[in-house]
Amino acid sequence: CENCYAAAMARRLQAMGMPKYKNGFQVATHQCALEIPLHWKKPRFVFVNSMGDLFHDEVPLAFILRVFEVMRSANWHVFQLLTKRSERLAELDGEIDWPANVWAGVTVEDSDFLYRVSHLRRTSAHVKFISFEPLLGPIEHPGLDGVNWAVVGGESGPRARPIKKEWVTSLRDYCLQKEIAFFFKQWGGRNKKANGRELEGKVWDQMPEPAFALS
Repeated sequence: CENCYAAAMARRLQAMGMPKYKNGFQVATHQCALEIPLHWKKPRFVFVNSMGDLFHDEVPLAFILRVFEVMRSANWHVFQLLTKRSERLAELDGEIDWPANVWAGVTVEDSDFLYRVSHLRRTSAHVKFISFEPLLGPIEHPGLDGVNWAVVGGESGPRARPIKKEWVTSLRDYCLQKEIAFFFKQWGGRNKKANGRELEGKVWDQMPEPAFALS
């Protein structure tokens, strides 16, 4: 996607000689990393594959299923899977046994990508969420029935595209009406820390109740 932070980071890590990024931003799978969460004893929320997309067409089904095996085994963590490849997510749903501790989400940047919500809704994931990040336009009719969580945020970085307050408040009000947990991540911009994450004087950090208690 435009202004992709992961692509820029991958090129930087490639230049630093990091073995896992020897091919830059090309798709790669790393079997050696799969069991790392099994060694984390304290329960945590894990954002899976922040530098890529597990449902990319070039990721083998066998590897995807192995990821799910590990997440199922590490059942004291909550794993959050986010994808733009919603078609493949829906296509492979019948092959996946969704553990209760694995949340499924899709990215929706503006109304042109609302079709991804329909794909997500067809999955058997116990918790479903939408990442409206970066939010690049108004979404008047989000249609989030069956969705448990909405994350909203502006784009950050030197070429960040603008976000408008009314786009954010519209989604917040919709979520409040539908009793969907609402999380406002950031306004973004060139200096995201300075811009903060308050919306009308309040920090919105609601989350869906985990399917089990995290201590």
